[in-house]
Amino acid sequence: MNQITLTGMVLSAAPVGEYDRRVVLLTKERGKISAFARGARKPNSALVGVTSPFTFGTFEVYEGRTSYTMMSASVSNYFEELRMDVEGAYYGFYFLEIASYYAREANDETQMLKLLYQTLRALVNPNIPNRLIRFIYELKAVCVNGEGPQVFSCVCCGDTKRKQVFSVKRGGLVCSECAARVKDGRAKDGRTLLSSTLYALQYIVATPVEKLYTFVVKDEVLKELGEVVGEYMEEYVGRKFKSLEILETVAG
Repeated sequence: MNQITLTGMVLSAAPVGEYDRRVVLLTKERGKISAFARGARKPNSALVGVTSPFTFGTFEVYEGRTSYTMMSASVSNYFEELRMDVEGAYYGFYFLEIASYYAREANDETQMLKLLYQTLRALVNPNIPNRLIRFIYELKAVCVNGEGPQVFSCVCCGDTKRKQVFSVKRGGLVCSECAARVKDGRAKDGRTLLSSTLYALQYIVATPVEKLYTFVVKDEVLKELGEVVGEYMEEYVGRKFKSLEILETVAG
């Protein structure tokens, strides 16, 4: 077996047998992997506190032919604040589930890991509304996965000068000349966005992960942003996340 050091975050943990845990890690070096933490459920085990969701740090693992075994960890952040905030914790679990859905083993998941870490940092910041953090994370996660919307020019002809509407079906902005061919269900010609909503979308799509959570918006913009991102997620992700169902019950 080969011992390696991985930088990552615990996405989930489940009991195995009488004393062990199976941990899913999102790592910079190996993408999403599963590792067995032997004896992690024993009260005196050094792995008890490092195998819980949200734990971020470096993990020493043995790489076997078919599986990984966690030996030890050096934790940089437990995100303990989330363990004392019911609503914040459920937002966090939802973010972990999205990351787990997108991430793959042996894939470069550096950007997804950075996004997840910065998002949890924002989540423990009382100055940024949780709903805004959710919409930013959802859209940026889709972008990291290569399915983000075109929010700077018409998706049909590339025009940047004419009046534009946002079409979920077409995957972004559509100019006035192309809009007659767009049918979004709710509105024949797509959705006309508030200028501040469009700017927020452009900022989220184009800004590096480290600078994402540096703005707030008015309530009307937050509402429209949530509607647009929600429709986009439904169209391009098409998955019901269990943690989101719980979150919407808790957060209202």
